[in-house]
Amino acid sequence: MQEDIIQSVLNGKDTLAIMPTGGGKSICFQVPALASKGICLVITPLIALMKDQVQNLKARGILALNIHSGMQFADVKKILDNALYGNYKFLYVSPERLETNLFKEYLPALPLNLIAVDEAHCISQWGYDFRPAYLTIASIREQKPGVPVLALTASATKPVQEDICDKLQFKEKQLFQLSYERPNLSYSVFNADIKFNKLLQIIENVPGCGIVYCRSRKRTKEIADLLKLHHISADYYHAGLSHEERNDKQENWLKNETRIMVCTNAFGMGIDKPDVRTVVHMDIPDCLENYYQEAGRAGRDGKKSYAVLLYREQDIDDLQKHPDIRFPSIEEIKNVYQCIVNYLQLPAGSGEDMFFDFDMAEFTKLFKLDIVSTTYAIKALEQEGIIEYNEQLFVPSTVVFCCGKETLQEIERESPAVAPCIKFLLRSYGGIFDIPVAVSEMQIGKSLKKDISEIKKILLHLQSRGIIIYAPRKDKPQLRFLSNRVITGNLTINIPDYQKRKAVLIKQIEAITGYAGNTKDCHAQIIAHYFNDHAAQPCGICDNCIEKKKTMLSREDFSLLQSDIAKALSPGPLTIKELMQQLRITDEEKTWKVIEHLLAENYLEMSEGGYSGKINIKKKGQDKNPARF
Repeated sequence: MQEDIIQSVLNGKDTLAIMPTGGGKSICFQVPALASKGICLVITPLIALMKDQVQNLKARGILALNIHSGMQFADVKKILDNALYGNYKFLYVSPERLETNLFKEYLPALPLNLIAVDEAHCISQWGYDFRPAYLTIASIREQKPGVPVLALTASATKPVQEDICDKLQFKEKQLFQLSYERPNLSYSVFNADIKFNKLLQIIENVPGCGIVYCRSRKRTKEIADLLKLHHISADYYHAGLSHEERNDKQENWLKNETRIMVCTNAFGMGIDKPDVRTVVHMDIPDCLENYYQEAGRAGRDGKKSYAVLLYREQDIDDLQKHPDIRFPSIEEIKNVYQCIVNYLQLPAGSGEDMFFDFDMAEFTKLFKLDIVSTTYAIKALEQEGIIEYNEQLFVPSTVVFCCGKETLQEIERESPAVAPCIKFLLRSYGGIFDIPVAVSEMQIGKSLKKDISEIKKILLHLQSRGIIIYAPRKDKPQLRFLSNRVITGNLTINIPDYQKRKAVLIKQIEAITGYAGNTKDCHAQIIAHYFNDHAAQPCGICDNCIEKKKTMLSREDFSLLQSDIAKALSPGPLTIKELMQQLRITDEEKTWKVIEHLLAENYLEMSEGGYSGKINIKKKGQDKNPARF
């Protein structure tokens, strides 16, 4: 449907495109944006994906910019100037940046040709990842009424679809929903008492690389270590690792130097590795939306792949208690807010748009708070648009030159020790005179054969001389106040909406536990129906479909079994046990299917003794043709 979506956008229509993970969403806004005058505004919460796409576009000679949380005011201003006056085609912006006064100041003059909203389900508080900052997009529409909107998501139920169109103020609803069918992806669910043994069996039976999702950080390391003991190349990944560690681990996996990545859901967003053969969930996710997204990372190359969910009955019981954990009381939320402002020593009436380093473990220990309920209280404050907490925020070091060539030549003459660093920066980073460019102190150090600490000293020295503007990197979790701190007693929480979100979670848990416990229906079809794709047919390759095939009877099998039963009963009635002994069956389930059908169609009769009684074939049924079964 890519062409249809592109044509809809080029015709100036607001469009919602629901395309499965790996379904080629980016091309749907990139093509119409390149075919039109002006710049495309791409709103996405995925910083890693944002940087990736900007890099890929630049590699193709297409000018693109990105603005995300944590960037300095001067850097953002420079980028917006380039978007306004340069020949740029794409401006990627994180939703939180839309709310800043600086962005609002530049917006009226930006020559937008399209507003592309990625991960559009985040705009709906009935979705699984509601982000209040997305609601700001409506105000952009008011300023740019003639600019079409393309909303993109991989997973949205019908209520969420309607909410997206409503919140984005669609003039008319143009909906394109690709089938959720993945003909190469086999879904399986196993009720496993010892999950690791089952995981080992899966990994040993399915060659190729894989992802293993766990709910806790601690468990990712434990399972990776166990896999290594079984001589399987494995590593672990979670948001608590440093940026370098996460990058190295991810890179090794992408290069197939690591076969299995054991991780939390912090891993995978924006990673496009087509040859993932298995995705195993060691724990049941909160909802089918998350499960579909994560499982869908397998088999993007179209080859046979496996998505496996492992669970125990206790897991389902624990998940059903989750809504009360995920939605702490209003008193708990207010207490956490008070502790945060005390921790940051933030006076009332201040803090708006300020970033603070925020160590969750230190914070909860200092104030004797439960880390789980605190995490969800912070999430509630985020959903109310009060604060923003980013555990994975990484802002690389940036450098921009702010002097003329004469001054540069002068500093090189005066300080020969810094000259190699200046030359390396100018030679290696294009556009460094125009906009802040992400630089790697490690890379500079390797090239100049100097220690990182020396490189940092040189950069700080150049900044002190007014040669460059140097912003050292940030990779600690950041907490940002979206509005000034208020007295805790005046903190407003929308209780009806809060309770509705809890009710939505209860329904989502019912759906995922129903999926896990269903041993009859096609698992791929269950997922498709959940997302309103009622045209999806049974996949034929999931665990339930394969099990059905095993017990299906061909006409020949049925005729042979019927004939055997008739021969066995011809001397006289037999008990079920006697009949089974005489038949010498190899597949008891198939035999029972035939017997039940013959009883239902009055080919057989049974005495009042039930299954322990006598069973006899009726002569009058001999002329009928049971092959239609």
